[in-house]
Amino acid sequence: MDLQKFVDCLDTMTCVMSVEMKEDGKRGDIRIVTGNKAYIDSIESAWDGPQLMMNKFIPNSLYQNYFPKDLNFEEICYRAAVLKKPVHTYVHPDRFDFWFNLFLLPLHNEGNIYYCTYTQEVTQQADTEQMAKKVNHEVTDAVLNTCIKLHGSTDFKQTINDVIVEIRKICNASSCTILTVDQKEKTCEVLADDRAENSGLESMANILNMDRDFYSIVETWPDTLSGSNCLIIKDENDMDYIKEKNPVWYNSLTGADVTSIVFFPLKNSGKLLGYMWATNFEISNAANIKEALELTTYFVASSLATHQLLKDMKTLSSVDMLTGVLNRNEMNNRIDSILRYEDPFENLGIVFADINGLKRTNDENGHGAGDQLLKNAAHVLADIFQDGEVFRAGGDEYMILMPNTTESFLADAVERARAADLGFKNACFAAGYSFLPNSKDILKGLHEADERMYVDKEAFYEAHPDLVR
Repeated sequence: MDLQKFVDCLDTMTCVMSVEMKEDGKRGDIRIVTGNKAYIDSIESAWDGPQLMMNKFIPNSLYQNYFPKDLNFEEICYRAAVLKKPVHTYVHPDRFDFWFNLFLLPLHNEGNIYYCTYTQEVTQQADTEQMAKKVNHEVTDAVLNTCIKLHGSTDFKQTINDVIVEIRKICNASSCTILTVDQKEKTCEVLADDRAENSGLESMANILNMDRDFYSIVETWPDTLSGSNCLIIKDENDMDYIKEKNPVWYNSLTGADVTSIVFFPLKNSGKLLGYMWATNFEISNAANIKEALELTTYFVASSLATHQLLKDMKTLSSVDMLTGVLNRNEMNNRIDSILRYEDPFENLGIVFADINGLKRTNDENGHGAGDQLLKNAAHVLADIFQDGEVFRAGGDEYMILMPNTTESFLADAVERARAADLGFKNACFAAGYSFLPNSKDILKGLHEADERMYVDKEAFYEAHPDLVR
């Protein structure tokens, strides 16, 4: 067959791929044999298309000359060329700002070299109809069920746990996990984790507890993905790729008795939110599982982004951004909620603390030093009143609520606050407290603690007239 004449008959960007099969059954080289004018132009002349590693088309070149090694790409070429199965998929590799609508059809083979066509349509915007078309009806129903659960959720944590159970079942996997990451803080957290009965696999929460430096492995995942939108490891051949590419992760996987994994980054608007994966899954159904999870991660990432946005908005409305303690708005809400309690609780402690010397610190060292003093003060109070709620009431004044406490504890804690080192010369706390046997008297207690704080402040400046503001 004249492959060049064959592809020249097609208008859509098309090339011919070859897949080498070795005697031991492993895949060998995968090459771009030839292409029509539209395909070659996409490499050499498409200034607004995907940026490849090389912009000169050379027939029969290794595909890695144009983009990094990609197990997903190799898999679809293998399925079409060697297994003689037509392939259609719609993907968005992270290394490109484009969506690819891909069609692969089997051709002939010459000995151990197998051929297939590779046709692509490239767009900058996602086509949701194409995303839905690429999965079978059974998978579509499962994904739709997931979307409905996420959309109608009033309890995100419970819903995401329900979703991860369904995903594990779709994959017929031993375990399924969603791990969120904070690249700024370099931390990771298990959002949801489900394991099959008698799977024998360690829970992800336990793994994180045992390996406090697990984030160092998480940091290696983007490089291992190499810009692909997922990673599917089905057997020892694929696992060899991980061993070569990321030996630390390979050791972690094999040490946890993982023999196969389907692994997806969770991204929204280009921001990495975390990862979702299923381990020891049904590899005979790998193609359908990949398609299902590609679509599912799209919706999971969107819901996770919305959840984190709402969480951040709540934080902004309730936390003082300078000191990290709760702000005045949250203090007022807390007091209002206590006043609304039908059943008042017992043994409530209230503390007011104000910084002596803040103005002098600002005047002598600048407002940056004053801000640091406010931060130091908040940290001291949070450490002393660990079981309480610390609020920045305004300016240099803090309020603490201590439920289920004793008057002796309050007296001792206030003395420790007055004696605490705030990090700046002539800076210390003035403080007052009130102990309430019953929370229904909270307004009276607030007034009493505030009055005592101001008495303490006046006493300080009477004893140190040279420090009067």
